[in-house]
Amino acid sequence: MSLAEAQQVGRGNSTDHVRRHNLAVVLGLVHRSQGISRSQLTKLTGLNRSTVAALVGELVERRLVLEVDADARNQVGRPSPVVKPGPLAVGIAINPEIDAITIAVVGLGGQVVRRVRHATDHEPTAREAVEICATVIDGLRGELEVSHRVVGIGVAVPGLVRSLDGVVRLAPHLGWVDEPLAAMLSEATGYAVVAGNDARLGTLAESTFGAGRDLSDFIYLNGGASGIGGGVIANGQPLTGAAGYAGELGHTLVNSAGAVCHCGGVGCLETEVRRAPLLALVGLTDADSDELESALLASDSAEVLAEVHRQLDFLAVALRNAINTLNPQAILLGGFLGALYAVAPGHLNAHVAHQPLRASREGVTIGRAALGSNLLMIGAAELAFSAVLADPAIF
Repeated sequence: MSLAEAQQVGRGNSTDHVRRHNLAVVLGLVHRSQGISRSQLTKLTGLNRSTVAALVGELVERRLVLEVDADARNQVGRPSPVVKPGPLAVGIAINPEIDAITIAVVGLGGQVVRRVRHATDHEPTAREAVEICATVIDGLRGELEVSHRVVGIGVAVPGLVRSLDGVVRLAPHLGWVDEPLAAMLSEATGYAVVAGNDARLGTLAESTFGAGRDLSDFIYLNGGASGIGGGVIANGQPLTGAAGYAGELGHTLVNSAGAVCHCGGVGCLETEVRRAPLLALVGLTDADSDELESALLASDSAEVLAEVHRQLDFLAVALRNAINTLNPQAILLGGFLGALYAVAPGHLNAHVAHQPLRASREGVTIGRAALGSNLLMIGAAELAFSAVLADPAIF
């Protein structure tokens, strides 16, 4: 819905309601663009210049945005000031995994300010994860209280999360079942907490700031220590399902003679395409996706290449099913799946060029997620910022 349409619907509402709505529209544009001129805001919102100036002025007073002079070079006349996300408001992003818990401080515009990776020697229970997060956040409070104001916490969970209340229904690799993670974290830290599926939040981050920002229909697949997850943007909107569980492409059947999966099925994508064998073959015990990619690319081992090809063969089966079912413009690969693709892009491209239905595969591109190892942090922070973006007047 355009701003003009929204205002039509809102006729009869109070002036304050319209103002708050317009504040949200302007802040959302600044946030997603990571910096936009006031003249562009006027054009995109359909509001007059004085109204936009007043809205920007209020957001500046609330320290959610700041205005800077535009580069006057190669411009005729006086350039319009540029409105950028302000540094005061930050969200705390959390991603619990089987081997580490990553915690980051993220500003508006998807800017990662600080990132801490706390390695664990075993799969943490939900209570242990909460205690680790609370300890790390307490250690950051001095810095946060001086330079920032925390709007809340967003958690990217490798499992099924009930969107209504942040209960983790199932995170199989972590062994979590029906854990009230959001409530526990809120009690331990004092901040509002929203939790969601990690791959779905990666999809949100890529569609907002990354390789999917100009795409209306794409599939994102993420490979991590806890397996493979996915998310779908369809007609410009996230495909969530009735309870928020849609997109579990890691549990697509790719090998009917394969191993039994945590989910109870046989031959799921994430039982055949795994990070652990890749790490072992390049002599690593722990590494993020960027480090794994470097090691794979540096290897001249025939065994490594054979394993890469084997995993890409099964990934191609999952992509065939997804392309036939969802008819996307693009497939974006993140985490260790991006590393796999970097080693042998032609191998995967060749399979995907021939396996799906011809009409469905036409025009489909395969690419890498653009946000790298910060992707899940940026996606989780979007949950933390959701209330402020919906109503900046609460900040």
